[in-house]
Amino acid sequence: MADLPADARQASPGGPSGSDPPGGLLAESGRVEAFSDGVFAIVITLLVLDLRAPAHRGTLLPDLLAQWPAYVAYLASFAYVGVIWVNHHQLFTRIARVNVGLLWRNLALLLTTSVLPFPTAVIGSAFQLGDRGDESAALVFYAALGATTAATWLLLFHFLARTPRLLAEEAHAAFFAAERQRAVAGVALYAASGLCAIWYPVAGLAIACVLPVFYGVTSAGLRWRGPGRDTAGKRC
Repeated sequence: MADLPADARQASPGGPSGSDPPGGLLAESGRVEAFSDGVFAIVITLLVLDLRAPAHRGTLLPDLLAQWPAYVAYLASFAYVGVIWVNHHQLFTRIARVNVGLLWRNLALLLTTSVLPFPTAVIGSAFQLGDRGDESAALVFYAALGATTAATWLLLFHFLARTPRLLAEEAHAAFFAAERQRAVAGVALYAASGLCAIWYPVAGLAIACVLPVFYGVTSAGLRWRGPGRDTAGKRC
């Protein structure tokens, strides 16, 4: 053991004290953050590709106005990806190291986020070219993806609450245990959006547009206060 470098000894499974469950070798979180930021940047850029320039002479303004559902869906999805990025950044301010378990859960979040341009395009198409049934189906599809994304946040929060050795020194596992409530609320709210869209598609679209505000307002975490800690879950 004496001939191993210090970082390898620190990264041994179970942590220095051996009290945490084995989770593989630990690594710095910088590469995970950089890779995730790249995925978010690509996704948020792809969203704009569904906005089309009018192709018919003399109908520029009517054609632009007819695309209003695509504009609304774009703004909702842009806000959603932006809020995911902000929340992801806030998450990693509390993480010092990563292991394989965290990598897979982070990839699950990136997977659901990367799919977002597709249901966004489906909503724009359904409201412009489809009937009421198409609108409802498109919004249920979008809400299902939103609920699945919230579920991946639940996986992340639950894993971090049970793996304190990955956390930064000033962070605490109880913060992530409390954050599971926010993820569950996201699943429930997107499910409600999908159910509402079955009968009132426009109302479902409005709820989908408002939901990123919830995640934006709570991006620093719910108001949890443990002993000797501030409301963001960090030690004072």
